Amino acid sequence: MSLERINMEDFNFITPLGLFAGVLTTIAYLPQLIKTWKTKSAHDLSWSMLIVLCTGIILWLVYGFYVHDIPIIAANIVTFIFAGMILMLKIRYKSDPSEEN
Repeated sequence: MSLERINMEDFNFITPLGLFAGVLTTIAYLPQLIKTWKTKSAHDLSWSMLIVLCTGIILWLVYGFYVHDIPIIAANIVTFIFAGMILMLKIRYKSDPSEEN
């Protein structure tokens, strides 16, 4: 789906599949976000995973804007918010200054 025009010919069976995939991969971060918030602990979350994840999401956003793809843009904005919140909680709840995982 393009930002320039939405043509019903482009909206075939694969588009809802892609949208559903975007929804699933986006909401996949909610359980971790909720658990981290409730337990006030992010000790088991890897710094490198969170940084690589956020970098990848930013690159997906750049790509989405470049190709004018609404589902990619929307899914990755929400995913970045969730992943960013998890990263912020990791920073907030960091208990050991030498923690390197």
